[in-house]
Amino acid sequence: MFVNVKKNTLSFGFFVIFLTFNLLTSCKSNSTYQITQIEGKKVGITHDFGENVAIASFVKPYSDSINSDLNHVLAYCEETQDKSKGTWQTNIGNLLAEMTFELGNPILKQRENKSIDICLLNHGGIRAIIAKGNVTTRTAFEVMPFENSLIIVGLKGKEIKKLAEFVIKDKKPHPLYGMKIYINKTSQKINKIEVNNQPVNDEQIYYVATSDYLANGGDNMNFFTESTLKYDLDYKLRNLMIDYFKKVDTIPNITTEKIILE
Repeated sequence: MFVNVKKNTLSFGFFVIFLTFNLLTSCKSNSTYQITQIEGKKVGITHDFGENVAIASFVKPYSDSINSDLNHVLAYCEETQDKSKGTWQTNIGNLLAEMTFELGNPILKQRENKSIDICLLNHGGIRAIIAKGNVTTRTAFEVMPFENSLIIVGLKGKEIKKLAEFVIKDKKPHPLYGMKIYINKTSQKINKIEVNNQPVNDEQIYYVATSDYLANGGDNMNFFTESTLKYDLDYKLRNLMIDYFKKVDTIPNITTEKIILE
């Protein structure tokens, strides 16, 4: 009896190939998926929507720590500082400009061997009063909630005159220090401008402390954009305010006039 082994082996080989091919093609998926519905729900963490106890418990140590820092008393304010009380200058505006000069000037001297001549900030950047009584870290965050940094801009005297013209034309009590603008009380035309109690020299360079927002032309203060002399002191104005509160203990009520009617 003879067995045709070669023929049977060949047939079995074809069978294995055929079976493997079928398995591979059957595993290949041609299905496509589409999103047909999205569901969501509000998880309350406050009493407004039903407090989530687990989330509230998790957050509490962090919120307690933050509130402890924000409520830390730094100084005392003898008179409420308010930007709404004043035509050409306000006590809070005078305070902000003067503190910016006082803490910014030593840094500029140390780094660049230069001195700040003028400080100009913007009235709109003051977002809260400093109420009479204890002053806390939270106070600084309320007055200056933005992340603006202190920038020193070098301007020639002719640009300083543009700065003065802007302040008078804008008719807002922008925080100002180191500069006096004398105007006619009838026409409100500028009669004289002084920096450091001296008349402005058109060709002299004056160093103006301001915020990075204004240094880039914010609030239409385009005279700052004409300068290539800019020094970033890497000092947040809010941090500067906190440092000032720690330093002075009692906040002064500054009423010095910077815009003088003649």
